Amino acid sequence: MKSNYFEINSDELRIKLAELKKELFNLRFKNATGQLEDGNKLRYCKRNIARVMTILHQRDLDISSEPTESKKTKKSVK
Repeated sequence: MKSNYFEINSDELRIKLAELKKELFNLRFKNATGQLEDGNKLRYCKRNIARVMTILHQRDLDISSEPTESKKTKKSVK
């Protein structure tokens, strides 16, 4: 279920980060009320948030770069 966030540009990653944080809030709420059936979803959501935040931080420090158009076109051809 691990997604490759390196192929997404920074603006889309920030949107994805907001979605993941909202999902984490909802999962925590369900967990507190006893409605959450699979507790592993919390762990996966937290890890995905950490992945996205790490990639965004690396790009801010110029450690990693934005995806190029050539990578996107190669992926879409397959």
